[in-house]
Amino acid sequence: MKRWLVLVSLLFVAAAGRSTAQSAGSSIDKGFLNYKTYKWVSIPSPQQLDELTAAQLVGTLEVELARKGLSKSKSDSADLFIAYQVVRTGNKEPNHYDVGATYGSAGGDTGNGGATITTIHSGQLILDMYDATSKKLIWRGIVSNAIDADAKPDKKQKHMDKAVEKLLKDYPPQKK
Repeated sequence: MKRWLVLVSLLFVAAAGRSTAQSAGSSIDKGFLNYKTYKWVSIPSPQQLDELTAAQLVGTLEVELARKGLSKSKSDSADLFIAYQVVRTGNKEPNHYDVGATYGSAGGDTGNGGATITTIHSGQLILDMYDATSKKLIWRGIVSNAIDADAKPDKKQKHMDKAVEKLLKDYPPQKK
């Protein structure tokens, strides 16, 4: 009987640990090209990070994007437009913007293009990459449990680093 209780307890603990772990996934357009430069754009969202956390997230993303071979454009032209959204606790959020969006700096300008609505689960970071010429979504990465808002600053940064690394694990897509 004790063995049974121990086994059930261990399974419960393992399941609880999985629910708080970060999971990541991505999807790409079939015609993905070899991109070199990017420019931040913003997607309007009712859920915004505080300025310090947003700057910390953008800095973390920029370091990982550089490791992946992308350079931030110093001009208005770039190969990719990149935007992120952070979504908390099952809220409905816009998840796709295409032709007609106004592009600018991260956290600055807003888009006015069409949007679709979907429910996104708790604590997700969504990173979208748009082809700058066609303005179509060509890559999307999603990682759960990306930001630990209640953590101390150093632990918060480590948690964010791990999430962004998982988010961009499959970028750039491998040629088949």
